Amino acid sequence: MKVTFRGGVHPKGHKELSRDAALREFLPTGEMVFPLSQHIGKPAKPVVKKGDPVLVGQRIAEADGFVSAHIVSSCSGTVKAVEKRLTLTGAALDCIVIDNDGQFTPSGEFGEKRDVSGVTGDEIVNCVKDAGIVGLGGAGFPTHVKLRPKDPAAIRYLILNGAECEPYLSCNDQLMREKADAIIEGLELMLRLFPNAEGVVGIERNKPEAIEAMKKAAAGKEKIRILPLKTKYPQGGERSLIQAVAGMDFPITSLPADVGCLVENVGTVYAIERAVVFGEPLYSHVFTLSGEAVKNPGNYVVRDGTCFTELLEHAGGLKDGVTLKKALAGGPMMGIAMSSLDVPIQKQNNGLTLLASDPNEEAEARMTPCLHCGRCTTVCPMGLMPQMMADAVRDGNLERYEKKLYGLECIQCGSCTYICPAKRPLMQTFKQTKAEITAKKRAAAEGGKK
Repeated sequence: MKVTFRGGVHPKGHKELSRDAALREFLPTGEMVFPLSQHIGKPAKPVVKKGDPVLVGQRIAEADGFVSAHIVSSCSGTVKAVEKRLTLTGAALDCIVIDNDGQFTPSGEFGEKRDVSGVTGDEIVNCVKDAGIVGLGGAGFPTHVKLRPKDPAAIRYLILNGAECEPYLSCNDQLMREKADAIIEGLELMLRLFPNAEGVVGIERNKPEAIEAMKKAAAGKEKIRILPLKTKYPQGGERSLIQAVAGMDFPITSLPADVGCLVENVGTVYAIERAVVFGEPLYSHVFTLSGEAVKNPGNYVVRDGTCFTELLEHAGGLKDGVTLKKALAGGPMMGIAMSSLDVPIQKQNNGLTLLASDPNEEAEARMTPCLHCGRCTTVCPMGLMPQMMADAVRDGNLERYEKKLYGLECIQCGSCTYICPAKRPLMQTFKQTKAEITAKKRAAAEGGKK
């Protein structure tokens, strides 16, 4: 078994800032904002209106399509508005705004442990759907859809992503240390859906405490094993994990299920356990606040809809005398640069990284023309050719970018940008190009329907 993948880089982890900070629940006091689009697919449809009272766990928006997800309130209070609000990408999106009463009164429909010994696969999927669970590793794909591949019997590996390879982030590390038994129970429930599958939890070797806790929880479970992985970025990428766990590569036109694999984040599986065993919908998740600009880095259980600023203030704010240069939703490799912290934390957000220096500014000051060294190709986990892709973008040849160089298969991990001695913003270029091509295709499709 390879226990690693093709390519990859070794950025400094910075995990020491928060890795040993236990999970702490944060209860916000300010208003709560719930974007209707905080998952891949069609935005949810509001089922509440201004003036309606709401409770914790109550559904406030329902899935509005096959690939969509329900949204529940994480606080009790009163609906203040259904309106557009600024979100972390800088875009104003439709949101449900709730005046938080600070009581966090539950809806009374969850919390009691249930006997799940006889629960069926269909019941598990329905629980996941009702709970509004999406992928908590960052992608936000509706989990109930993922749990229904065309041929469940063909799934050979159910892989749990405990790699947490993104620098600075450590909340999943702590989740595995503190909630290992629940994660393993969630995995066992999922295995009921796939009769021929083996459950494999992949964890990078720089998390020895998590590895030990998960091994202890999985002891005696014949269909589950814990696999320590080489510490390398992006080890937590879906295809990277499949290469490391199953020892297989597969065509970039295929999905993991096409080669007998499904991958879920450990946080997602914990949410599944809470939904099936306790009837608890997804209204909170683990989250890391870190970075050299943060006074007190730590790991939290945050409620969806909480303002980033409120959490930062609770943690003591910025270090004295430090100027914030860069704010990222997530980590420095794949995180989203934020222009404001006065925006809501969404389901799929697993961290806030605040930096005292801006690596992009520093790179721009040192940027030179391409050296044709080929390092970007060597480290690309997808086996792409970033240098040629960048040339195609420069020449305006988007057809070559997409059809010949498979540019749309870029996972935007940032490995090419990290390794480039010329300091070229390769990943940023590819991200913009993908958005441009996607927008043109959408416009063409909409035009064809008229």
